[in-house]
Amino acid sequence: MESSRAPAEKRVRVDLGRRSYDIRVVSNSTSGFGAFVGEALRATWTGTLCRSALVVTDGNLAALASFAAYPAALEDAGIAAGVSILPPGEPSKSLTQAERLYDDLVVRAADRHTLIVAVGGGVVGDLAGFVAATFARGLPLVMVPTTLLAQVDSSVGGKVGVNHPRGKNLIGAFYQPAGVWIDTSTLETLSEREFRCGLAEVVKYGVIANESLFSFLELNTERILAREKNALEHIILESCRIKSSVVARDEREEGTERAMLNFGHTIGHAIEAVAGYDGPFHHGEAVAVGMVAESRLAERLGWISSDIVDRQVKLLGLIGLPVQAPGLDPEKLILAMSRDKKNRLGRIRFVLPHSIGNVELTDESGLTDVRAILATL
Repeated sequence: MESSRAPAEKRVRVDLGRRSYDIRVVSNSTSGFGAFVGEALRATWTGTLCRSALVVTDGNLAALASFAAYPAALEDAGIAAGVSILPPGEPSKSLTQAERLYDDLVVRAADRHTLIVAVGGGVVGDLAGFVAATFARGLPLVMVPTTLLAQVDSSVGGKVGVNHPRGKNLIGAFYQPAGVWIDTSTLETLSEREFRCGLAEVVKYGVIANESLFSFLELNTERILAREKNALEHIILESCRIKSSVVARDEREEGTERAMLNFGHTIGHAIEAVAGYDGPFHHGEAVAVGMVAESRLAERLGWISSDIVDRQVKLLGLIGLPVQAPGLDPEKLILAMSRDKKNRLGRIRFVLPHSIGNVELTDESGLTDVRAILATL
């Protein structure tokens, strides 16, 4: 936790040279949002020229009284704010909805200094970010993630995109925001299921990079599930620190560093693709199953002992996340995994743990090993 700043000023810096930006973490406050946006824009190529914005959200958030504070804060900062409302849910992360946003921008006579503000979960952030990256070859972008999963993962690092019917996130870009504004109070109205799904990504960070964070989750599960402010701030800040550090070292996934963030996602994404993106498994649930399956694969390869797997199974169980996904065709899962962007020369690559806090990208496992693990789902 940061002690040198007041609670309302907690920040994580994403250090990317000219594309650097701040993640601001607050609790129950929009009073500084307009100033934060202005500060973020002045640090980018758009400078002080931004006079209009399109705030993108979904129908669920638009109905909340708290949402209106964001366009109002922009207006107070001298930025005229229009609003575009998407249908809630994963199906909105599509080229069809991207075209709708392009149309809104054209109607509003948007130019390269028109700001996109994404207020919502991962679907809203990924879609609005993709539109910001591609309209007029790039508009300034501010992320306001309102789900735990988006706060600790999808809003940070610059990956934006949409789904293709044959694969998740197959169409996208690397495009960094000008800033990220996280208000932990938005989690108060988050459904229990979505909150627990977000915790899957926090568990991931513990496994890939920080045994202390993993231990904190084990020791403070009840406080976190009760959504205690201090516990939430801690896990959000630590998760953002881990991701920002990884992104700073490998922004565009050109090395192997950033691939480490995909622990649990090779099998997790395959589960989502085979079960259907609007099917029985939300993203965090699929990742939870994927983390356990990929850890069992590491155990099968002799990398880890069973107690490493057992710790994950126990923690995920305490959180209330699934560790199995029965009934899915293993061959369809393998086909889906064969399209994973981490693959090389036709071999499926996995991020597998050596211990809690240490993982490696590898293609050491063969299809025999993979089929054996999928049979246990």
